[in-house]
Formats: sequence, structure tokens, C-alpha cells
Amino acid sequence: MASSGAPIIEFRGIRRTYGTGEAEVRALDGVDLTIRRSEFIAIMGPSGSGKSTAMNIIGFLDRPTEGTYLFEGQDVSELNRDQRALIRRHYLGFVFQGFNLLARTSAQENVELPLIYKGMGRAERAARAAEALAKVGLQGREHHDPSELSGGQQQRVAIARALAGDPEVILADEPTGNLDTTRSREIMELLVRLNREDGITIVMVTHEEDMAAHAGRLVTFIDGRVASDRAMPARRAAR
Repeated sequence: MASSGAPIIEFRGIRRTYGTGEAEVRALDGVDLTIRRSEFIAIMGPSGSGKSTAMNIIGFLDRPTEGTYLFEGQDVSELNRDQRALIRRHYLGFVFQGFNLLARTSAQENVELPLIYKGMGRAERAARAAEALAKVGLQGREHHDPSELSGGQQQRVAIARALAGDPEVILADEPTGNLDTTRSREIMELLVRLNREDGITIVMVTHEEDMAAHAGRLVTFIDGRVASDRAMPARRAAR
């Protein structure tokens, strides 16, 4: 395992194109980006800027057309589908705008689901899920299904699901996009705490500047390139 502060994700000249000839679209056009262990990075940019494509490549949901992607120092640019799935399963946790919880399935069962694919036994799954739900403040809600939970609570279940697999990195795609201001702030404070106390690397795509202000670093994409990369002032969640 790499030491704290060592690069965990590195893009070197990453390009991603779709289509050919006149229909070719350069979603990413020579991106260099380094994300270090235990960083909290917000990624912003207008529609079509490449931020979602970059997130998909980081999460092994897509692969670059050109360039090198290093994960924990290993070149993973040319991994096949099964190899990419293995890394997702063991090293990454995902949090989406739409929660992506199974209806009529309890919070506990939703959190346990990805652990089944890791081959974990029932008792260990139950213990891991209960621990993750407690960490996000949902003790006593383990047996509630999504319809019995608020939007903020549903997103906490989604975060618990990401945490249960003990990920190195959490990828959060517009995690507050479906929440009101109060619930959004609560989710951001939770992510900040997980980053600070547990040292989890967090990469978040957002279009909301006040949510990005909770991160330690802001990377802005424009036209498939990194337009700016700067450290953020003191986080709001700490004020």
C-alpha cells in the first residue's frame, strides 16, 4: 500500500475520443492529473468539458484512447474488462446523484449487496454493513427501505454502501444534486469527515461551487483539458 500523500491516481497525456472523421469528439485532450492519497478533490466544468469522462476513466468504467493511467503506481491503461472490474470491486466506492438503491430492500441489504460480489460470508457482510451504517449516522434505520427514508438518509445509505467495501477511493458523482441545501451540507460534512478521519481519498464531480468549497482542491475542466488546478481555502465544514 502506498504511503499517505503518495500519488494514487495519475493521468499522463490521457486522451479519450469518440467517433471518427468529422464525427470525432475529443472528450479528453491530453490530460495530466495527479491525485494523492487522502486528498479531497472537487472536479467542475461546463457540460461537455470532459469531467464525467475523466471520472469514468478513474473509476474503470471507461478506458483512455491514448495516454497512461497509473493507479497506485501501476499502469492500468490496458486492463481488460474483468481486470477493471476487480479493481472497482476491491479499491473503489461509488456514490451517485440518484442514490441507486434497490426499492423494497432494507438499508442493511442495500449496503450488503456489493459485499456479496466480493465473496464475503453472511455474518461478515452483516457486521460490515451495520458498522458502515453506524458511521454515517443511521443506527436504528437498518431495516428501513428507501421509501421510508428521506433523500439525505438515502444518500447516507449510498455512502455506507461505498464504505462497506473498505475502499481506497470514493468517487462521488454529483452527490448532492437531488438534495436541498440543508441535506447537501450534511452530506458534504460527512464526506469531509470520512476524508479527514479515515484518510479516504475522495474525488467528487459537482456543478455547485458551494459544495466544491468543502474540498481541499478544485480542478476545472474546459474543452477536454484541465483549465485550472488550485488548492481551496479552509473548508467550510471545519468552520
